[in-house]
Amino acid sequence: MTNSNDAEKMTQLSSHIWALIPCGGTGTRAQSEVHQQMPKQYRVLAGQPMILHTLAAFAAVRQLQGVMVVVAQDDGIVDELLETSKQTFATVMIANKAGNTRADTVFNGLKALRTQGAQLNDWVLVHDAARCLITPEQIKTLIAACQEDEVGGLLALPLPDTLKHEESGRVAQTLDRSDKWLAQTPQMFRLGALIDALEAAKLAGELITDESSAMEREGYSPKLVHGSTQNFKITYPEDFALAEAVFMSRQLSLAK
Repeated sequence: MTNSNDAEKMTQLSSHIWALIPCGGTGTRAQSEVHQQMPKQYRVLAGQPMILHTLAAFAAVRQLQGVMVVVAQDDGIVDELLETSKQTFATVMIANKAGNTRADTVFNGLKALRTQGAQLNDWVLVHDAARCLITPEQIKTLIAACQEDEVGGLLALPLPDTLKHEESGRVAQTLDRSDKWLAQTPQMFRLGALIDALEAAKLAGELITDESSAMEREGYSPKLVHGSTQNFKITYPEDFALAEAVFMSRQLSLAK
């Protein structure tokens, strides 16, 4: 006879893994005069829109049950890009449910995953569309590190630079960086737990900038999984040139 603890373990082992890509931002900080009307996730890098680089990395991870992209209600760009792309994105789904904040968009996306069959005990990897340099290997590393963890975790990097505390535009203090990490994405948590954490934070009126902070607020301690310096978020105009250089370097390596 199977007891409740054994049943719970079996459920966890059989749970699916999904990915969620919030893609409703306008990217105002990354806009140049030439691209003032185009959200940054649709800007072309290394021959294709940034979002397709992101989706290609997730599409190459076979452990994923599906990938949900959450866009603005009037956004038809992703649908068109997927239809015209030479790549196959069979597991990609679109939800026109972006909210006013990133946390709202993620919350709406999690609810949309539920309508596609995702269970509360399933894992979900939330990833920034603007981190288009993510690789399948980095995604698999996070999954391997967190799939049997009680909480889940996130890709991150130990802080490499000296950290300063500012007051009125001047240095007030140099902070100890030995225990400081830079959070990245994907961030991997149980779908139900993340829904509850985001909802609790919203009810409390707290601004949530990533999924880990919502989970931490509920008393969880997410696992830190070593990421990559190349997995940076494209935020400012100069970031595009750096990302282009990385893509070109990768293409040259594959051609050798």
